[in-house]
Amino acid sequence: MSETEPARAHRLDRLGPVFASVWLFFLVDPLLEGWAHRDEARGIVGMVATVAFAGVYMTLWLQVRSNRLRLIDNPSPRVALSYLGGLVALAAVMVACLGEQGLASLVYIAVGCVMVLPLRVSAPVVAVLALGAIALSAVEDWGSQAGLAFAILAASFAILGMRTVLRRNADLLRAEQENAGLAVENERTRFARDLHDILGHSLTVITVKAELAQRLLDVDQERVRAELADLERLSRDALSDVRRAVEGYRELTLPGELARARAALAAAEIDGRLPNSADEVPTELRELFAWTVREGVTNVIRHSGARRCVVSLSPTSAEVRDDGAGSPVESAAGSGLVGLRERASAVGATVVTRDLSPGFSLQVVRA
Repeated sequence: MSETEPARAHRLDRLGPVFASVWLFFLVDPLLEGWAHRDEARGIVGMVATVAFAGVYMTLWLQVRSNRLRLIDNPSPRVALSYLGGLVALAAVMVACLGEQGLASLVYIAVGCVMVLPLRVSAPVVAVLALGAIALSAVEDWGSQAGLAFAILAASFAILGMRTVLRRNADLLRAEQENAGLAVENERTRFARDLHDILGHSLTVITVKAELAQRLLDVDQERVRAELADLERLSRDALSDVRRAVEGYRELTLPGELARARAALAAAEIDGRLPNSADEVPTELRELFAWTVREGVTNVIRHSGARRCVVSLSPTSAEVRDDGAGSPVESAAGSGLVGLRERASAVGATVVTRDLSPGFSLQVVRA
């Protein structure tokens, strides 16, 4: 089985410290110089300083890597200066004990500066290190350090390029996280608004009818029965609408479609006039009328060029009417109208379209 991209990326990420430690190979020469003088104090001290220098450098690299994973560009100045100060101090010991071979530490100091300091600070430091390496050519028996100066500049530019790419990736990741947070917040707000639109009026009507039934309890038993039956229907419809909304709008609900149609028309700068409730619509017609509202309002927004849209509901019909161009619904809705007719036929209703010149009307009626 081939390795997946996420697994491969995770494995490479774990190997990052191994790849970074490979560059410590250039500290082998100082170690060999110290080993050559292992019988002297300066050789022992030089080797210890070189190993400590490598340890501090790798600790700094791991700190920078950890910051990158947490989307932190630079460590705090205190932390950065403590690491760099340690590297400089150990480098001084290496040069004092090992001579020219200890100058290899300057490359790592330059790289460390680029990793943890802003460019406006690290650039002058790298320049000073490169010029200092050239100046050291005047020291007796050390020879030309032009190669060292070039290594300082090349390594610094390479790390600067890598850091720039990583910073841009971090910026993109922050933007994605911010967009995801905004999307969640917008969805939460929309859901709260739709849930209010779905339940608000229904609960108000249920409360009013319950109060009316209580007042009529000793006056008109038949009227009380009718009100209680209506209460049961309204509460069941409201519960069904809420369940569907909580499930993620997998199914259409008439109150939900009214809420979304109102928001869509407002976004399209169309004056939308829609009913505040769907309580009078029978349970068996609510889904069909929801499809009617969705299909009709979608066509108004996409094709009509209208300035006003009116949605009307009654116990037997649903209508979406606009004052736009009056295009035939066949060309405007396409297969949507075919599907709406099939749904209407399943419950004994019919789809009626009218060109109002100007304007258009889409109506579903059950006799």
